[in-house]
Amino acid sequence: QQISWTPLLVLGYLFYLLLGAMVFQLLEKQAETHFWDQFQMEKLKFLQNYTCLDRQALEQFVQVLMEAWEKGVNPEGNSTNPSNWDFSNSFFFAGTVVTTIGYGNLSPSTVAGQIFCVFYALFGVPLNLAFLNQLGKGLNAHLITLERWVQKPGRAQVQSTIFLTAGTLLFLVFPPLVFSYVEGWSYGEGFYFTFITLSTIGFGDYVVGTNPNKHYIPVYRSLTAIWIVFGLAWLALVFNVGADLMEKFLQLKWHKPDLSLAEGATIKLEDEPEQPRIHIPS
Repeated sequence: QQISWTPLLVLGYLFYLLLGAMVFQLLEKQAETHFWDQFQMEKLKFLQNYTCLDRQALEQFVQVLMEAWEKGVNPEGNSTNPSNWDFSNSFFFAGTVVTTIGYGNLSPSTVAGQIFCVFYALFGVPLNLAFLNQLGKGLNAHLITLERWVQKPGRAQVQSTIFLTAGTLLFLVFPPLVFSYVEGWSYGEGFYFTFITLSTIGFGDYVVGTNPNKHYIPVYRSLTAIWIVFGLAWLALVFNVGADLMEKFLQLKWHKPDLSLAEGATIKLEDEPEQPRIHIPS
């Protein structure tokens, strides 16, 4: 007899969202209030130092800065700031479109660019999924071994550990060191950027190659885009296995086996290899 765990999964999912909302509110709301008060004080000091300006003129200037930022223009620095749309940056942007990361710090501002972006994503996102699925086939053996971790001790655990360790070092541990050196971030900020990027969450609060005070090599963002593609495929496999293990846990938790049917039954996983399923989070 099988007990439906779908309602419990729905309730657990909603509870997880509510828990996240409460924790984020607790951690961030007070800091936001502090930054807002500090910003208002800075504007007041600015008006006191420059009496030729009134509040309305200052608010208009702030609006200009916000519009510039929304268009991808960094107000910081001078007129020698590099273009956001040179080939390397455009290549990086194309990668964020097809992988559905969408940082939000840069977007097409022309009607022609916006229309092209829609059709580019329409064909590019499926192409990206097909490419990542093909890439996932190369990790087929590791994926099957990882999924059977809880069922086949010994050598499988060693191979799974090597797979997880190598991927973690290559995509989550070493890249923040590079980003910390190039961008001037702390390691924690670099790791935060790495995970938020590879999980395709892409807040856009940290983006590589956007500091106008730094000189980047031309291929820096292009190489980062290539790293993102392979890292995204690896992390998507890990997420997929985690989802499968969670489903199996719930089925084992709420499934009562029929002993009369289970007697004498044997399952040979080696005779029935599973096909890898890659899920790209968005």
